[in-house]
Amino acid sequence: MRAVVQRVAEAAVRVEGALVSEIGAGLVILLGVGKGDRGEDADALADKVLHLRILRDGDGHMNRSVVEAAGALLVVSQFTLYGDARKGRRPGFTEAAPPDLAEPLYRRFVSGLLASGLEVKEGVFRADMKVSLVNDGPVTLLLDSRKLF
Repeated sequence: MRAVVQRVAEAAVRVEGALVSEIGAGLVILLGVGKGDRGEDADALADKVLHLRILRDGDGHMNRSVVEAAGALLVVSQFTLYGDARKGRRPGFTEAAPPDLAEPLYRRFVSGLLASGLEVKEGVFRADMKVSLVNDGPVTLLLDSRKLF
């Protein structure tokens, strides 16, 4: 699994013009599921996101996790994180898991976040979404579950 994690002051997701989800300060996670990903990938990635020390402490340093800061999380599915643009001009997505395999792993990742007791919001799986956010910092990290083991 791959995740782009952004520290945000606020974020929202709209589908067909309607507000679906919004959060205040916390993290936006753009989540892609790849072929060969397993439940262990979802669990490890959720744990990593919850405990990344990328939120500001009282001195303004990146020293607190979203759990410590009691922040919010917004998860948005994004198969394009597995886009391969090495050849030609149109990216290929053959390494992305098909939706019937990706959605259960996406749900397992979200469940891992929900277990923290924090506010967790979502986009709509497979929908054409408009995601707006105010990146705080900016702080943006790319995580890959296959590099966590």
